[in-house]
Parts: sequence; structure tokens; C-alpha cells
Amino acid sequence: MTPPEDREIFEGEIATYWFDDDGILISLSKSPRRTVANITANIAWVRRITNNKKVPLLIYLSSSPVPDKETRKFATKELPNVYTAMAMVSKPGLAKFIMNFLFNLKPPPIPMKNFSDDKEAQEWLKQYL
Repeated sequence: MTPPEDREIFEGEIATYWFDDDGILISLSKSPRRTVANITANIAWVRRITNNKKVPLLIYLSSSPVPDKETRKFATKELPNVYTAMAMVSKPGLAKFIMNFLFNLKPPPIPMKNFSDDKEAQEWLKQYL
């Protein structure tokens, strides 16, 4: 997946972002280790590009080092403050592994679903606009 050339692109440390025609925020994940510091900066960045409005997120996952427990806990707490729902598009197994690892068999704090097809992911997210 590469960012489109027909819309504004927002480059962050851990992801590249853009909006689709419906207003869904698309994220192309980058591979640095997630830390409380870069997650905090990323949340501030997303709030700026969304004008502090919660939006549905479609994220194209990439492999990255496993974050520590503090970072996972922080990210879980902050998700509902930024996003209405999250659709993860990845190779089979990667998204499920990440969800199980991040949420330790607890339900995620916002609606989340794994997809292998990005069009299906976008259709699912439209209900959270």
C-alpha cells in the first residue's frame, strides 16, 4: 500500500495518514517500536489533523517490535479519546496477534475488527462516521 497522490498526506513518526472520501482516517503503519513518548506525540498529531474530532481509523499494519506493558496500557487508555472504531488490514494472523497481545484477552476499548480486504474494512467503518 502506498499513499494516494490526490490528497493531503500527513507524515508522522509511527505512521503516514490521509483521509478517504468518506472522512475515514487511513493509516499506513511504520515499523519503529511504540513507546509512551511516540504514542503521546502521535495522538497529539492525530488530534491536530482531525481538528480534535474522533474519527474511524483504517490502519494498514506493518511488523514492528512489541511495545512494553506501559506503552500497551497507555495506548489502550487513549484509543477511545481519538478514534470511534478501528479496522486493521494485514496479512493473516498479524492483526489477531496484535489484538490478543494488546488487550490480553480483554475486549478492546473501541470497536475493532481485522480484515484482509481494505474495501470491506472501509465499508465496516462507515457506520462509525
